[in-house]
Amino acid sequence: MVISDICIIFGFAMRFCAEIIYIIAITLLSLWFASNHEHSLNTCKPSAPTEIGEEIITTDTIRLLFGGDLMQHLPQVVAARTYDGEYDYTTSFEHIAPMFRGADIAILNLETTITLSGRYSGYPCFASPPAIADALVDMGVDIALLANNHCCDRYRRGIETTIDELTKRNIAHVGVYRDSVDYRTNNIRYFECKGVDFALVNYTYGTNGMPIPKGKVVNLIDSVAIKRDLRSIPRDSVDCIIACMHWGIEYERKANAEQRRLSEMLRREGVDIIIGSHPHVVQPFEADSTHVVFYSLGNLVSNQRKHYTDGGLLAEVEIIRSDTARCLRYSTEAHPVWVLCPEYRVLPRHIGDTLPMPNTARQQYTQFMSDTQRLLGIE
Repeated sequence: MVISDICIIFGFAMRFCAEIIYIIAITLLSLWFASNHEHSLNTCKPSAPTEIGEEIITTDTIRLLFGGDLMQHLPQVVAARTYDGEYDYTTSFEHIAPMFRGADIAILNLETTITLSGRYSGYPCFASPPAIADALVDMGVDIALLANNHCCDRYRRGIETTIDELTKRNIAHVGVYRDSVDYRTNNIRYFECKGVDFALVNYTYGTNGMPIPKGKVVNLIDSVAIKRDLRSIPRDSVDCIIACMHWGIEYERKANAEQRRLSEMLRREGVDIIIGSHPHVVQPFEADSTHVVFYSLGNLVSNQRKHYTDGGLLAEVEIIRSDTARCLRYSTEAHPVWVLCPEYRVLPRHIGDTLPMPNTARQQYTQFMSDTQRLLGIE
C-alpha cells in the first residue's frame, strides 16, 4: 500500500469521523434545545392572576328617575278628553316618556286621586279619570308616591280606587295604604335592581285638614315614626334607602329650616337619597358621590302658570355598584321641564329649545329655563 492510498483511506476515515461527530453534536444540541424548550413552555404559562384578576369583576349602573308633582287641575282633564268621550294623556307626556322608559326605576308623586264615578274635579279636591294611570303605564312609571296633602281628597273611596287602579296596572304604591295589611306589606317598599337592594319610604306633612278615613293609613311626617321605620330596615341586606318627603312651604324657592332639619335626621338614620315635593317650585339640590338631596322637584305637570310654578325638574340619579367597592357611588343630573299649554305638554330642554310655539309661550319657556338654571347653578 503506497502512501497515497494510505492518505486516501485516512481522509475517508477523518471525513467519516467528522460526520459521526457532527451527527452526535447535532443530536446532543437538539436534545438540549428540546429539553430547554419544554422547560420554557412549562414556565411561560399565563402568570398567576392578581387578586383582582382572579375574580370576575362586575360593575353595574342603575339609573333612577324621579318626577315632581303630577297635578290634575280640571283644565288638564278637559284637555285630555277625546272626541269619543274617553281620556288620553299621551300628548301631555310624549316628550318625557322616553326618559322615564329609559330608566331602570321610575318614580313620581301622584298628587291626585283616581275615581271611576266620572265626577272629575281639580283644586281643591282632585279626582281624575283612570286614564291617568294608563299614562303612567305608558311612560314606564314603576312606583307612585301617594303620601301628599291631596291623598284624602275623595275620602275612603278615593284611596281605595287609586290603589286598586295602580295595582291593576302593576304600578307599586307607597305612602298611603288601603288597610293595615297593605300597610304592613308595603309601608317600606323593598325592590331590587341589578344586584342592588333598595328600601323606599314616603311621608307627607299633612292632608289639608281632611281626616284620614277609618281603617286607611297615611304616612305623616313624624320623627319618631320615621326613625322607627328606618331602624327596622335590615342594613345588612339593603344597599340604598330612599326617602320621598312631601314637605316645605308652597312657592318658596329655597329649602326652609324644617326641611333641612329633617334632611339631616334622615341622613343620620342612613338614608342615601332624599326626594322632596310640595312647594310647586324648584328648590336647589345637594349631591355628591355618597348621597343625594333634592328639596323640591317642583311641578311635573299642572295648570299653575304663575312665575316659577309652570315647570319642574326630572331628577336623574345614577348608582354605580362594583364588586371591588364597599359602597355605592352616586351621580346626579337635574333636567328642567316646562309645561306648554293648551295641551299640557311637558317639555324637557332638548325638545323645548327647538319645538315651535307661540311667542308668548317661548318667552315663558325661556324665562323658566333661565330662572331654573340660575337657581341651580347649572349650564
